[in-house]
Amino acid sequence: MSDFIYKDGQLFAEDVSLLEIAEQYNTPCYVYSNNTIQSRYLEFDSAFASRQHLLCYAVKANSNISILNTLARLGSGFDIVSIGELLRVLEAGGDPMKVVFSGVGKREDEMKFALEQNIKCFNVESESELLKLNRVAENMGMAAPVSLRVNPDVDAKTHPYIATGLKENKFGIAFESAKVIYEQAANMSNISLTGIGCHIGSQISSLTPFQDALHRLLDLIDELKQLGIEFQHVDIGGGLGITYQNEIPPTPTEYVNAVTSIIQKRDLEVIIEPGRSIVGNAGILLTKVEYLNITPFRNFAVIDAAMNDLIRPSLYNSWHEIKCVKQNSNIKESIYDVVGPICETGDFIGKNRSLSLSEGDLLAIFSAGAYGFSMSSNYNSRPRAAEILVDGVKVHEARKREKLEDLFGGELLP
Repeated sequence: MSDFIYKDGQLFAEDVSLLEIAEQYNTPCYVYSNNTIQSRYLEFDSAFASRQHLLCYAVKANSNISILNTLARLGSGFDIVSIGELLRVLEAGGDPMKVVFSGVGKREDEMKFALEQNIKCFNVESESELLKLNRVAENMGMAAPVSLRVNPDVDAKTHPYIATGLKENKFGIAFESAKVIYEQAANMSNISLTGIGCHIGSQISSLTPFQDALHRLLDLIDELKQLGIEFQHVDIGGGLGITYQNEIPPTPTEYVNAVTSIIQKRDLEVIIEPGRSIVGNAGILLTKVEYLNITPFRNFAVIDAAMNDLIRPSLYNSWHEIKCVKQNSNIKESIYDVVGPICETGDFIGKNRSLSLSEGDLLAIFSAGAYGFSMSSNYNSRPRAAEILVDGVKVHEARKREKLEDLFGGELLP
């Protein structure tokens, strides 16, 4: 059940009217439901029952420290891909010993800082990275905890930009090379092998790709065991999809049950890295209609949000549901392209949408909690939006709207 529902013709976030939020914080702004975030996390967590596991929320999906704090207080771990994300986790009260560090391009300074924080493990994605990490750890007199991210060459049946588990993708170590590199790692004096992992993509709506990838990992685990290489954990990544339009992805419980039924009684901690599936439907982008531009060829609803605020439609041609915050039963529905003010033809949020609109109306762009603000920019010198976290009747300004002077605060005249 959604925490964004209509009450007496007005759209609410939990127990707070979006009209009131727009009046207090202006638009565009992101609005998140704390209850949805907690409920989704707990559904994953409880599905594991007594099985040893760790949920490492994928910080890239939404990195606001208020959201990270909510998850940290629930006991969540975190999947990070940069030193900046690690600093966010620490600022939010996250436990570094529950952090896994992924990403194909970790720098030496990032490795050093992560080692100093005593993170749970590095998801190493290439032989070169393994060699560099060993050198950094040696210089620090430490042993780096390592899980190799293996590329299982499994088709996740998702958008090509977010598929990560095919052999032509940049991510992970080729399945055919993994055994040799594991043997190499086992002989490095400053590498401590703790696990094995994979990540096949994002917005996946079927269990089959996850199951296929896990079967491949377990076969490799058995082969490595014969060589005397054993692990404490298996990391199956993230990627479980959400409903944007008419997708029917597996529930967190169905996903966890499918995974644990394959792993069965193996003595392995299970790590998963959900991101979108926790926060995606927990957020909306609140925006105002500035103009209705009616032409002989098409109707445009020009809003104050744009591709710099939510780039997914322009980048992936993705679909987000758009609803009026105040239901207008007295206005005839028309078909609109909902577009932003940026000087790009690709600046749209939705096309061919049936809406009852007047200038000045508020719109809610749904399923914007993941890869919304975290992918936003200052293109066209537009300040980034505010972020608001709602918890029942309480409203928390999780990020202040950027000011115009913030746009060039770090720039210097010659």
